[in-house]
Amino acid sequence: MAQPHDAPSARELVEAVREFLERDVLGALEGRTRFHALVAVNALSIVEREMAEGPAQAERHRARLEALGYADDAALAAAIRAGETDGRHAEVKAALTEAVRDKLLVANPRHLAT
Repeated sequence: MAQPHDAPSARELVEAVREFLERDVLGALEGRTRFHALVAVNALSIVEREMAEGPAQAERHRARLEALGYADDAALAAAIRAGETDGRHAEVKAALTEAVRDKLLVANPRHLAT
C-alpha cells in the first residue's frame, strides 16, 4: 500500500467489492441488472489484474521498445507505417506478440488458452 494511505489498499478494496458482487449480489439479480453486475465484476477483475501485473508489464514493454530503438508505441507505429522496420519483421513481430500477450493477460486471460 502506498504511503500515506492506510489499510485496506486500493487492490484490497477492488477485490472486496468484486467478491461482494460475485458472492452476495449476483445471485439476487436477473435480467439487465444481472448483466450490468456481471460487467462490473469483469471490470473489477481487469482492474485487479492490471494493478498486479501492470508495473512489470510496463517495464517489459519499455524494454522491448528500447531494444527496437523506439521511445514509445507511436514512434514504433510510425516506423512500421514508413517501412523502416521492413528488415526486422521477426524482431518486431516477437515484440508485438509479447505486447499483445501482456494486454490479454490483463483484459481477458482466457483468450490466451485458445
